[in-house]
Amino acid sequence: MPGLFSPFELKDVTLRNRIAVPPMCQYSAVDGVSNDWHRVHYNSLARGGAGLVIVEATAVSPEGRITPGCLGLWNDEQAEKLAQIAREIKAAGAIPGIQIGHAGRKASANLPWEGDDHIVKTDPRSWETLSPSAVAFGSNLPQVPQEMTLADIARVRNDFADATRRAREAGFEWLELHFAHGYLAQSFFSVHANQRQDQYGGNAENRGRFLLETLDAVRHQWPENLPLTARFGVIEYDGRDEETLSEAIDLTKKFRANGLDLLSVSVGFSTPDSNIPWGPAFLAPVAVRVKREANIAVASAWGIDAPLIANQTIEKGELDLVMVGKAHLANPNWTYQAARDLKKEQASWVLPAPYAHWLDRYRVSQ
Repeated sequence: MPGLFSPFELKDVTLRNRIAVPPMCQYSAVDGVSNDWHRVHYNSLARGGAGLVIVEATAVSPEGRITPGCLGLWNDEQAEKLAQIAREIKAAGAIPGIQIGHAGRKASANLPWEGDDHIVKTDPRSWETLSPSAVAFGSNLPQVPQEMTLADIARVRNDFADATRRAREAGFEWLELHFAHGYLAQSFFSVHANQRQDQYGGNAENRGRFLLETLDAVRHQWPENLPLTARFGVIEYDGRDEETLSEAIDLTKKFRANGLDLLSVSVGFSTPDSNIPWGPAFLAPVAVRVKREANIAVASAWGIDAPLIANQTIEKGELDLVMVGKAHLANPNWTYQAARDLKKEQASWVLPAPYAHWLDRYRVSQ
C-alpha cells in the first residue's frame, strides 16, 4: 500500500507525495487582486515540501466573493498576478492548484477578525447576494439573498468557465471547484437552501443540475490531461445524514462520468443547526464510502493534522490524498516535520538546499 510519502499520479500530473495544502482564505486581496502577502504565503508553503498547494477560494465574479478581501479571477489583472504565484509554487517543487467558487448567500461578509458576519446593507462595501432561493443562512449571516433567475444561473455558469480559462492560462495545473461549505453550488444541492419549484429545485436530480452544468462548462475550458477536482459537502450532520450522503454519492457518480477526477470530501455547512462530530480524521469513513461507491479518488481535510493519522489514512486506503490545512499555517515545513516523525526521508528530500543543509547537518550531529 502507498504511504504518505508515495508519489500520487492523476492524469499527467505527479505529486511528489500525498500531502496537499488545501485552500485557506487569506482575506488580504484588494479588488480581488493578489499582492506580496499572497506571494510570500504560497511560496513559503510550496517550499515546505507538500506535493500540492491549492490557492484559496477565488471568486468567479465580484458578487461571488465571501468578503471584500477575497481573491478573484474575473479579469486579466487578477489572472496576471496569480500567474506569478503559480510559477513560484511550481519552481518550489509543488504542483500549483487553485480553487474557484461563488459564495452565494454567504457573500458580502466582514473579514473573520472584523466580525465574520454580513456587512450591513448601508455600508458602501456591501453588495447583494445570490442564492437558489430567497432563504437566509441564519446565525451571523442573516441577510436574505436574491433568488436567482435562469439568466443569473446561466451567467454564473459562464463565469465559472471564464475563470477556468484564466486559471489555465495562468499556469495552474490542478483545478478545484468549490461545491461545498454552504456556498452557491452547495446551496443548490442543499434542501436547507434550495426551495425552487423549477428544474433546479425539488428532487435530488434537479438540485444537482447546477453543479453538473457548471462542471460541464468548466470541463470544456480545462485541459483534458490535467486534474479536474471538486470539494463537495456530502453530509450535513443535520439528522438526515444517510439520505444526504446517498444523494451526494449518486451525484458524485455523475461527476465522475462527466470528467471529475477526484473529490475532496467535506461537510455541507448549509445550516447552522448541525451537530458535527469533530475529531481526528472524522470524515475518513465517509470518504471511504464515497470512494468505493462512486469509484473516484478522494481526499479530505478536518482532523488530519497529525503525521501518524495522515499516514494511516493513506496506508489504509481511506484517502488518496490528505489535505493538511491549519497545521501548515503553524508550520509551513509540516511535510519535513512529518518525515522526521515517521522516520522517513531526510530534509534534503523535502526542503530546499539552504534549509536542508543545516537541518540534515543538525540531525547527524545529534
